[in-house]
Amino acid sequence: MEKTRLTQFSKGSGCGCKIAPADLQDILAKVGSSDMEFPGLIVGNGAMDDAAVMKFSEDQYVVSTTDFFTPIVDDASDFGQIAAANAISDVYAMGGKPIMAVGILGWPIEQLGPDLAAEVIKGSRDICNKAGIPLAGGHSIDSKEPFFGLAVTGIVSKGNLKRNNGAKAGDTLFLTKPLGSGILSTAMKRGIAKDEDTKLLLSELKKLNTVGFELGKLPAVNAMTDVTGFGLLGHLIELCEASGLRGDIQFDDVPKYPEAVLKPYLDQFVMPDNTMRNFKAYGSKATKLSALQLQILCDPQTNGGLLLSVSAGSENEVIETCAANGIAIQKIGSLRALIDGPVVTVS
Repeated sequence: MEKTRLTQFSKGSGCGCKIAPADLQDILAKVGSSDMEFPGLIVGNGAMDDAAVMKFSEDQYVVSTTDFFTPIVDDASDFGQIAAANAISDVYAMGGKPIMAVGILGWPIEQLGPDLAAEVIKGSRDICNKAGIPLAGGHSIDSKEPFFGLAVTGIVSKGNLKRNNGAKAGDTLFLTKPLGSGILSTAMKRGIAKDEDTKLLLSELKKLNTVGFELGKLPAVNAMTDVTGFGLLGHLIELCEASGLRGDIQFDDVPKYPEAVLKPYLDQFVMPDNTMRNFKAYGSKATKLSALQLQILCDPQTNGGLLLSVSAGSENEVIETCAANGIAIQKIGSLRALIDGPVVTVS
């Protein structure tokens, strides 16, 4: 009996199924922000940040986030693990420590049955256990397309909170994970991904960004965000605009899946639909991109790496902290004052 392929039951996959940035901005503009109505709300929907943050006491804040998406892989357990790691990442990206999660499940029961849904939840619980938090409940609906994710609650000390608006001119930019997961997941969805490439992708997609909690303790880390559905270019532009700076990145230094892995798929024009959506939303704010730069920098990531802005002269402290946590962080560029011209230059 042929095994069920979850990716065949959804149009998009992973963070690549996000609403296009322009449409999202239009929606949020119509809704408006309620940040000013709640003095204790430190980070709300008026900021393009990774999670909401509410003051709990003078020294401690509560971090709250939710993230869910349609299947990025075919195996139900893998799907649950990746979706959980992706959702928890938003707490780490704020420098916080997750403390609890609840699940969000949409499932076509007649087509896929309850057993596969149970495998998704079990996979998610495995990742929550690795993060040291309970999967404490959740909510489910019968839907035409399967989707799963978590609402995660965390805590962060006031002095350790990291946002995407604290970067400073002269800072060094770092990234903790390779780009290209959108390309490989699309190859998987089309049924053309090699087994060894699939294994490589899965190993990266399941990795927790736990190091974000440790990086939050470092004063030299001025800004932090995770790279997900809008690609590195989109999330870097959000960080630059929030901080009033320009980013200069060296494309050759940006970590990517090996060329030998990506090139065969790119030669077949394998890439997610949202790659071009991201380019249309953010490309005008960057210098001219080559075809390869567009394919990599605009590639929507799922549970992508942490993008850091670090004070010049303190790079070794960050590198050593990451190394102690088993993370090989990569310098990709720097920040300077934005006077005019593009928000991001790529060389």
